[in-house]
Amino acid sequence: MSNLKDKVAIVTGGARDIGRAISIKLAQEGAKVVVNYYDSEEDGKITLEEIKKIGGEGIAVYGDMTNPKDIDNMVSKAVDTYGESIDILVNVAGGLFARKTIDQINDEFYNLLMDVNFKSVVLVTKAVRPFMAAGGSIVNFASQAARDGGGPGASLYAASKGAVMTFTRSLAKEFGPSGIRVNAICPGMIATKFHDDFTKNEVREKVANGTPLKREGEACEVADLVSYLASNESSFLTGNNIDINGGLAFS
Repeated sequence: MSNLKDKVAIVTGGARDIGRAISIKLAQEGAKVVVNYYDSEEDGKITLEEIKKIGGEGIAVYGDMTNPKDIDNMVSKAVDTYGESIDILVNVAGGLFARKTIDQINDEFYNLLMDVNFKSVVLVTKAVRPFMAAGGSIVNFASQAARDGGGPGASLYAASKGAVMTFTRSLAKEFGPSGIRVNAICPGMIATKFHDDFTKNEVREKVANGTPLKREGEACEVADLVSYLASNESSFLTGNNIDINGGLAFS
């Protein structure tokens, strides 16, 4: 329990699935974790209980990460609880919401996808930046969909995650002189509620069998990568969009 000892971390969307695994992993490595939740207060409580079970430290904070007031409240609670320094930011919050072809997309759906998946990253990063000093690490969440365009009805999701990839590269240049690193993770087929809700079983099996490892990934494996990127062990890595997809090749 030493890689991230006494570091302060904020994990948006940190209460379930991949976000929960990340929150627990960072706490296991010694970080004090601010777990953001939105849909379910119960998910936030469960994640916090898991953190405390392993002797970790954290708080759960409600917030819509597209709402500047909620974001400012989250950051204020982080600094009020753990001091003026935020060392790690993990922007996990995002979603697909529905699969829609281009003729089904309206302004409301467009704004929802782009706001939750991209605008949230911009707003949260902007709010955290004044509290992050040299040695800080930001880990954004893009997607395999940003590499290959996504599956049927996921064009806006793929585009929003592509924006995250480009934003990550830009921020790495902007923040690098201050000693802050910015990377993004592009998960492939990870066994989570996301795919339970939006991906047919036969598609999941086809994708899994298309990987050299012949399986889906696990949330804990993504969390391990985040922990590495958050730590000094990855001190010369920045501006990268890192695939974690079992070796799946893009066509």
